[in-house]
Amino acid sequence: MTAAVFSARFDATNPVFGIFSDGRIHGSLSPGLFSRVMARVGLEGACVPFQVDPEDLGAAVASLRILHLAGAGVAAPYKERVVRHLDSLSEGARIIGAVNTIVRLKTVLKGYNTNAIGIMDALDERGFAVAGRRALVLGTGGAARAAVFILIWLHADQVWVAGRDPEAAVRLTAALGGAAVALSRLAGAARQADLVINATSVSSPEEGPELAGLASTLPLEKCRLLLDLNCGRRENFWRAAAEAARCPFCDGLRVLAYQARRSFFLWTGIEVSPEEFVSALHG
Repeated sequence: MTAAVFSARFDATNPVFGIFSDGRIHGSLSPGLFSRVMARVGLEGACVPFQVDPEDLGAAVASLRILHLAGAGVAAPYKERVVRHLDSLSEGARIIGAVNTIVRLKTVLKGYNTNAIGIMDALDERGFAVAGRRALVLGTGGAARAAVFILIWLHADQVWVAGRDPEAAVRLTAALGGAAVALSRLAGAARQADLVINATSVSSPEEGPELAGLASTLPLEKCRLLLDLNCGRRENFWRAAAEAARCPFCDGLRVLAYQARRSFFLWTGIEVSPEEFVSALHG
């Protein structure tokens, strides 16, 4: 496909997208990733990082109409909060209750969730069959909601959810399924899990020394894959925990590539391979 498809698909005179987050946006790989892929496929556009304060999220979303931007990505901590500011949701985003991709069609802003499909594609690439397996998901935010949704949709036998806020874990599992587990009982779930997914934003010791300590004590005797949805950390305590347990490890690079290609298609109508996104991540 060519850039002509872009202009035909969208009522957008300005092929510019944004990524909304808090101060963490300055460490995000996504803006540069999308901008490089646009250049590779011949789109004269860009993806711009926007740091948004919580009280300004509604205004930031409304600016998509005002500035005639084609759409936006949504990163932590706004994947759940952004829902109330959108006109409509895809079925998956509605069920999950979290959005990572906004598409503007004239004045209508529609939210999608490509995180769940990105996780599914990455697991499939690794040859990990979820059906009948037991999984432990760490985290209770938008990424965790996407993970729980797709695991249950793929017929996992059991999905445990743990996080710093036990009430948030209870709310998540009440909405999507699975069982909340207190951090004090995390070892019991980890001992039975075939799959462990880190859906928190923390993977390096400096980001979260307490979680790093907890991860080092997890009994992963039955674990067949530890998937960290983060990527780009030089020192990753989830990788260290997997290596200590002789468990295969996968960081979030492939998940990012798969979810990004789906977001890109929603924005532009252009199919790009996940390998193209991985290549773009490296320059």
